[in-house]
Amino acid sequence: MSDSRKRSARTASTAVTATAVAAVAAGLLAVPASALTGAPAADGALAHTARLTIGEGDTARACSGVLVAADALLTAADCFAARPGERVAAGKPARKSTAVFGTQTVELTALMPRDDRQVVLAQLARPVAGVTPVRLAAAGPAAGTTLTAAGFGRTRTDWVPGRAHSGSFDTVAADAATLRLKGRSGAGVCKGDAGGPVLAADGTLVALSSRSWGAGCLGTDPAETRTDAVAVRADGLADWITQTRALAPGWKTEALVQSGAGLHQAIRLADGTWTGFTDVQAAAGSVGGVRAASVAGINGDTHVVVLAADGRLHHTIRAADGRWGSFGHICAVAGTLENVTQVSTVSVGADLHVVAVAGGRVFHTVRNAAGHWTPFGDVAAATGPIGAVTQVATASAGGALQVIAVSGGKALHTLRASTGHWTAWGNVAQAAGPTGPVASVAMAGTGGDAHVVVATDGGTRQYHAIRKADGRWDSFGDLAGVLGTVTAGSVAAAGVDGELQVAVTTADGRVLHTVRHADRTWAQTGPVNLQGLPGAPGPVDLAGTL
Repeated sequence: MSDSRKRSARTASTAVTATAVAAVAAGLLAVPASALTGAPAADGALAHTARLTIGEGDTARACSGVLVAADALLTAADCFAARPGERVAAGKPARKSTAVFGTQTVELTALMPRDDRQVVLAQLARPVAGVTPVRLAAAGPAAGTTLTAAGFGRTRTDWVPGRAHSGSFDTVAADAATLRLKGRSGAGVCKGDAGGPVLAADGTLVALSSRSWGAGCLGTDPAETRTDAVAVRADGLADWITQTRALAPGWKTEALVQSGAGLHQAIRLADGTWTGFTDVQAAAGSVGGVRAASVAGINGDTHVVVLAADGRLHHTIRAADGRWGSFGHICAVAGTLENVTQVSTVSVGADLHVVAVAGGRVFHTVRNAAGHWTPFGDVAAATGPIGAVTQVATASAGGALQVIAVSGGKALHTLRASTGHWTAWGNVAQAAGPTGPVASVAMAGTGGDAHVVVATDGGTRQYHAIRKADGRWDSFGDLAGVLGTVTAGSVAAAGVDGELQVAVTTADGRVLHTVRHADRTWAQTGPVNLQGLPGAPGPVDLAGTL
């Protein structure tokens, strides 16, 4: 089709004529028209389809879009481009842009364009309530497949329809980025429909409307009869959408899972969606294999500390934009430790605290916001000895570093105040109640409270307790009613947006995840999608980033 074809995203329907604007304001066009270009949607149908307005006043542009997550929509890039086909800059829209879903109006806060297709993922200022996002098709349609296109563009009689309308189209041909479509029974794509969903028979999203000749649309030459159109393919974009959403500002859960000598990272978004796992050593450089690892979040950055096969500790950062730095040797800047067996990290403000077990003793260092490391210090020098330590866990609560160390199967607690002073070790069982021998431990802070999660009795029992901000302890509670009957190889915990998140690796090769809400209720435990993990999962660790 020639470049002279009309673009369905060029002019906002609300800015076509003053008469049309006045009519809409007066409610005179509230009753949807029965249009040649497609039937109006029934109540509740196409609820995921949005009416977009880009800009304000007489120069505003109208488009359509489709909800792909509670806080994100997909639409055509031409809706935001100065000229058709131009690349759209990532970031805040150049002009104020809003999406309407039924009675909800939400502003678009960030645009995330795709390189190889003229589509844009738009971040919404808040989640859309009560609307189920569309599912994305994994593959494009074959020639001859009948599809349904929907949008809020002009109809035969209305500049601004009161609800979304749709029509049937046959797939004529396809290339890597677009579909060629032909309307059935007079259906056509009009101005304002650009970015609207093109759906397969099962309701999955295969494309977004882009260009057409505009046959049957109000304002088009009545002699125009061509109902063919071009749509931008949206199939196969599910992973890209999830990964792109993971780069947007907002709370996220960073997860590390070991698999053999490898280390892999995934992100859980606020709506519970998980990205696939990616190889940390492939991104940040090989350390020759990983024996232990821990993760911490500082603002939007993810700090990863690993104990490598050579016995040395290494550190890297995944920046908020998704780029990884190279691993660097911590011992080269904080001092050498011998016989390191385990490590735990946490952020206290903008500082990264690293606590390591070496030779059965606990050592501590701090990396400040400027990137400078303090020398490793033997914690026992300030807290007193506790015997051979096998595990440590850390949390940030109330501005203080809190540490649990496991020695002889017992969990012991200490606190490092913001002044740098440490308290003496205290036996957690004496404060929170007895358990069997501790096999794995995790900590996380929410506000001033420090949550402790332990797996005991060879991992067959799991418990949760809280050290409150005033120093008192809530007793250990059995997590069997939350996690089910599992044998935990490792436990992990993180404070994310004021809530506690817990993950366990199970003996049968699963990673389970749950959330303890601020009202003290627990979410249903579910398995983490281990896509991208090359083998059985090993130890897991969690952190929150904003």
